[in-house]
Amino acid sequence: MAQNFDLLVRGAILINHDGIGPRDIGVKGGRIAALGDLSGADAGEVIDATGLHILPGVIDTQVHFREPGAEHKEDLETGSRAAVLGGVTAVFEMPNTKPLTTSAEMLADKLARAHGRMHCDHAFWVGGTHANAKDVAELERLPGTAGIKVFMGSSTGDLLVADDEGVEAILRNTRRRAAFHSEDEMRLKARLDERRENDPSSHPVWRDVEAALSSTRRLVAIARRTGAAIHILHVSTAEEMAFLAAHKDVASIEVTPHHLTLSAEEYGRLGTLLQMNPPVRGAEHRAALWTGVENGTADILGSDHAPHTLEEKAAVYPASPSGMPGVQTLLPVMLDHAAKGRLSLLRLMDMTSAGPARLFGIRGKGRVAVGYDADLTLVDLKRETTITNASMGSRSNWTPYDGKPITGAPVGTIIRGRRVMWEGEITTASIGEPVRFWASA
Repeated sequence: MAQNFDLLVRGAILINHDGIGPRDIGVKGGRIAALGDLSGADAGEVIDATGLHILPGVIDTQVHFREPGAEHKEDLETGSRAAVLGGVTAVFEMPNTKPLTTSAEMLADKLARAHGRMHCDHAFWVGGTHANAKDVAELERLPGTAGIKVFMGSSTGDLLVADDEGVEAILRNTRRRAAFHSEDEMRLKARLDERRENDPSSHPVWRDVEAALSSTRRLVAIARRTGAAIHILHVSTAEEMAFLAAHKDVASIEVTPHHLTLSAEEYGRLGTLLQMNPPVRGAEHRAALWTGVENGTADILGSDHAPHTLEEKAAVYPASPSGMPGVQTLLPVMLDHAAKGRLSLLRLMDMTSAGPARLFGIRGKGRVAVGYDADLTLVDLKRETTITNASMGSRSNWTPYDGKPITGAPVGTIIRGRRVMWEGEITTASIGEPVRFWASA
């Protein structure tokens, strides 16, 4: 008797944890039910994906969707719209909102806001603070929580734990991998005069290599004392990459597409649009980050999607805010790097799907396997397009890659067996659900 599925995806090349090859995918009840040659099967919906490749659904573990408190820049609906337009099936959203996400009540508020509005699956980081350090073991186990996030250096928002004692108090209570923005706040304060008015190229002079490296050295030492697992977000320096290569037993590493693609030489062209924390630096740092990708030191990719309006970004530096959109361009930009031979398709898959699931204990995602969520990102590796501001789904309506020609593009986004994006159009709205974790209560 012929197999029957809710959805059948035929004819694609699957890029998966066990290799690359042609496989049909059958879906029932939102989960993968069968893989292989399913030519004799039938389904309520059949997608002919001949000529396309399939990645396990892309997971972006660092986005700032600004809700609540700054919805004029972005909100959970518009940010997740940009995500699925870029082939992203799940996101972890950051806690530096207004009010801050530092309690069970604020986590519940975000989950309620997300319900029926977010286009992709989602989890929310809870901010670690001096005040809630004693409670983080309970907070990080709440359903829908990605874990604990700590800002050691000031950035957008009011979360900051700059002292070693505060960081240690948090890490002594964590059981999951805690994520860190690692910059030395004391050094940043001491070097404020390094900022030059109306000169955003002074941003990496102020937030220099030592500000990042000294913070990361301190953090690793604390992790060793406490036995905690840590995750260093948006690593931006050659020195950190070399240091962390010797400490992979306690520290995992995120790199971002903008640090891998852009360089300080472009401040003259992009001005404050290039302004990020930590900064986009010189080409020698970009090259070292690529070495970390190539030799396996870097673990995953995250977009650090952090939008501001163009009007806000037009303020005279240093009054201009740091941050740029990135969730929609994460996959297209990295597909272009793959087309140029900078990383393999299997490495890209591991850094965007299997790696996030492995690091953060995600249940049912990160690979295409029987019983797993039917999260699929369909891509055309040969399609040549140009990234434009007009194609962005984010409320901010701009991208630092405006005008950049690329090879490789997401064609479809399928979440738990439902096609939510196809050929640049939202086809099923607002079906996002909380991501499940092995460590959740």
